[in-house]
Amino acid sequence: MFARRAHHNESFGKHYNTSFDKHRAGKATSSKQKRSFREAAAAVKKVDRVTKPNQSPPSGSTLTSPIITICVGPEQRLFAAHEDVLSHSPFFAAICRGQFLETATKRVNLPEELPEIFSSVLEYLYKGDYYPRLLHNKRRNTWELEETENNSRGNAESTLFHHSAGQMLLKDTMLYCTADRYGLDDLKRLALRKQGLQSGIQCSTILASARYAYANTPDNDSKLRAHYLALIIRSRSTFKRSGTMQMEMEKGGMMFFDLFVAICNHLDDMASAKSPLFTKSPRTPH
Repeated sequence: MFARRAHHNESFGKHYNTSFDKHRAGKATSSKQKRSFREAAAAVKKVDRVTKPNQSPPSGSTLTSPIITICVGPEQRLFAAHEDVLSHSPFFAAICRGQFLETATKRVNLPEELPEIFSSVLEYLYKGDYYPRLLHNKRRNTWELEETENNSRGNAESTLFHHSAGQMLLKDTMLYCTADRYGLDDLKRLALRKQGLQSGIQCSTILASARYAYANTPDNDSKLRAHYLALIIRSRSTFKRSGTMQMEMEKGGMMFFDLFVAICNHLDDMASAKSPLFTKSPRTPH
């Protein structure tokens, strides 16, 4: 069901966990506010509320509501789900009460979606998580992905081939963008966290996924876009040697202006941390 990951030449061996607002395009936040998703006990209760998997049906659902058939992708793969469960998404709630649902067959057509991504969305709607699951390591007080069949953590099925893009993309990025369309904010947070736990991802895949993120999120997105900017800045020694990075920069786009602003903010933060006397240049009066 899922595409296999390709072997990577230019890749990152360490997890690229990040503080997502640090390098957003705009005013930089204080380094004292920087916070890792791997930080310990103080954040555990808050995190549990958002991302701890549910093993019971969604609140308010008895799983006795009508079954909706969803036809997904150009190959028209069929999925089935309870209307109450689907309706936890504002997107599907509107479809179920609108004219887009084929009333005779209770069928929804989603020709542009990837079946693998939609399968993960349904898994999340029913269970509160998707494979591989996010687990809390109590001994280390950290979050990690469950071990997969090949005894690796999170690397299996981390990328999928996107036919429209013509290349491999990060599954969690595609899930974040899909969750944004479906109005599933908790799924967005979960996908973002899981992406931060991935490792060994090729430069070209990261850059292609970043472009996909920019093309499929609104301009005011402050999480996924900032995640990629922070990753590139932190791993700049790898990216500056990347031929793919050079080609992507020659293509241009909003992502690289945001990257420039984020780098400026990063340099300002570093200079401010080294010298308490450092102040930003005053604005020139008009």
